[in-house]
Amino acid sequence: MGKATAMAVAKQGHTVIIHGRNIAKAQAVREEIVAETGNNNIDTLIADMLSLDDVKRMAEEFKQKYDRLDVLVNNAGMIFGRHRETTKEGWEKTITVNLFAPFLLTELLLDVLAKSASARIVNVTSKSTMSLKPDFSDFHLEKSYNNLKAYGLSKLYKTWTTLYLATELKRRGIENVTVNLVHPGAIASSPSVRNVDIGFFTNLLVRLVFPFMPKAAKGAETCIYLCTSQEVEGVSGKYFINRKIAKDDNKYHTPENEKLVWDFCMNIVKPYFCDEN
Repeated sequence: MGKATAMAVAKQGHTVIIHGRNIAKAQAVREEIVAETGNNNIDTLIADMLSLDDVKRMAEEFKQKYDRLDVLVNNAGMIFGRHRETTKEGWEKTITVNLFAPFLLTELLLDVLAKSASARIVNVTSKSTMSLKPDFSDFHLEKSYNNLKAYGLSKLYKTWTTLYLATELKRRGIENVTVNLVHPGAIASSPSVRNVDIGFFTNLLVRLVFPFMPKAAKGAETCIYLCTSQEVEGVSGKYFINRKIAKDDNKYHTPENEKLVWDFCMNIVKPYFCDEN
């Protein structure tokens, strides 16, 4: 879906920076976009979203090369296996990629986003979070890990921190940056889910339905809309599905819980704001 979004934005003539984990793969995507769009202003940045140190390094590399950012799309997402795994920094992997990494990247790039006349942050989430009950006594899922639960809660928390950020930007006096959420739907995109052990029957179901799921380009439509459409100029703190504003129906969603999750994430990432780190 990220490639489909980048392709569409590149066709409009914009400079596009692609993030990837693998240099060769990222370069191949760049070459494909250049060949199809004729737009040579396509760049790549490489970072492992499982490492907050690497996320910080990527943000610093971006700032060395560019002094302004108009749109930030936080699209990277993963689900890991049935057994809880941690990063080298000690955090559960699914929550790191889906929540901590985009949270940190956004905070580190806010100053360059603020230099734009009108900047947008687009966070990709999932409707699967709508019915989940958060467990604030076990944020890191050390007591009750389940990979589907980890994925769902990471997206739920990403939803809430995004909504909180919309208010936080105004509190900080940043009026020219908007932030919104998009649910792309279940799409046939990355092999990351197909290759993960999420239980025999669930694995089987995924393999059976995968060929019939909408393609990445379809899932990217609302993301592209939020990146480029004048219809959403100045719109912030909204949840979009199929180019329309939807509602986060999670019954546990309150301003207090938003702030609780925000503070939890900020506590994780704030060491990476310090120069010595």
